[in-house]
Amino acid sequence: MGQRKRILYIEDEADLQWLVKHILESVGDFEVQVCDSGAEGLRRIGEFAPDLVLLDVMMPGMDGFGVLRALRARPESAVLPVVFLTARTQESDEYLRSGARGVIIKPFEPAGLVEQVRAYAGELAAA
Repeated sequence: MGQRKRILYIEDEADLQWLVKHILESVGDFEVQVCDSGAEGLRRIGEFAPDLVLLDVMMPGMDGFGVLRALRARPESAVLPVVFLTARTQESDEYLRSGARGVIIKPFEPAGLVEQVRAYAGELAAA
């Protein structure tokens, strides 16, 4: 099997950080780096070099849309797949228009989360 896909997960809620990281690493065999703010995620993206960014929408300071705009403005992350992980489903079209690859809705089933992240990361769902 090839190298593990790397996921940068930007989320301000500690319980959700742990849960998503645990599911994606133990069930999905991803390497996950968690950042608790948009600013931290932007600082660490270059050193971590993720294959995909999972991004919360509602965060203090810089929200998910601000993080996405900042990622798109940088040459090294301009085409990096970004997926919003959010409970706010009303703005689904807005997420996609903003340049996100997709949206994963909270709450989620662990297997469904892994399957969706694999699909967005370009892997077979049954890897």
